[in-house]
Amino acid sequence: MCRSIKTLRPPVLPEEATEEDIRAAALQFVRKVSGFRSPAAHNREVFDRAVDEIAGATRALLEGIEVRGAARGAAPAAADRPAART
Repeated sequence: MCRSIKTLRPPVLPEEATEEDIRAAALQFVRKVSGFRSPAAHNREVFDRAVDEIAGATRALLEGIEVRGAARGAAPAAADRPAART
């Protein structure tokens, strides 16, 4: 896996991923798979289309994932926290 691609879902990312985050991850993926940092002019269209399609699939994935447990940004309930030692 490309180490430059970061996890884009809570709780790893505390807020929702931005369009910029999603496109950056898609671009890194296409670069890794294609072996090109920047494609030649004759490959630009297919490269850009792949980034668009992967960004769309990523967006759909993030919208469909159900993160179970604590709600985003919520502190753990008192019952879930360890008791304070005295």
